[in-house]
Amino acid sequence: MITKNSLLLAGVIALFSMGSCASPSENEQDAQTSVNADSAKVEDASLVPEGTQVALANLTTTSDTTMNIGSAKFYQLADGKIKMDLEINMKERADSNVAVHFHEHGDCGNKGENTHGHWNPTKENHGQWGSAAYHSGDIGNIKLDANGHGTVSVTTDRWSVDVNQQGKDIIGRGIIVHGGTDDYTTQPTGNSGPRVGCGVINKL
Repeated sequence: MITKNSLLLAGVIALFSMGSCASPSENEQDAQTSVNADSAKVEDASLVPEGTQVALANLTTTSDTTMNIGSAKFYQLADGKIKMDLEINMKERADSNVAVHFHEHGDCGNKGENTHGHWNPTKENHGQWGSAAYHSGDIGNIKLDANGHGTVSVTTDRWSVDVNQQGKDIIGRGIIVHGGTDDYTTQPTGNSGPRVGCGVINKL
């Protein structure tokens, strides 16, 4: 015979089972993402200097190398990782996205073409930072606001300012700002559009 108490008990058991099978909470998912991305983290945030600044790249347009459009500042952190604070100011590209990548050579001549291809010391496919496969310089897309201003911070153990750290040394690499959006799929550059900005990473 089914009683009111037995129905109540069944309801409690059902609720417990549903809770145990539910997907992780947003906080749990965020925590997991933070752990997985610990060695290579990209975040949109206000630029707050950390550690000791060890390198700098001043960015200019590729059409006029006297026109400054931003900078990339690199900091050595206490845990051995490198943090980059990248800032872009391009009023002509307000309310759009631009793609940013590290390139092999620190030569912005020929409208940025002299930087050659993406810096890819690990010989991986091009992709989104933190995904299963990506180049060590695949910074990705940066959202520019109504004033053409955008920032991004990257913290990683993939980079070093030590020239003896082959495969990690970023000194002398080029930084290219592309006029289009990185689709994170097309090989080897993400179909990111023309090279509209360029800079060279110099050790301080």
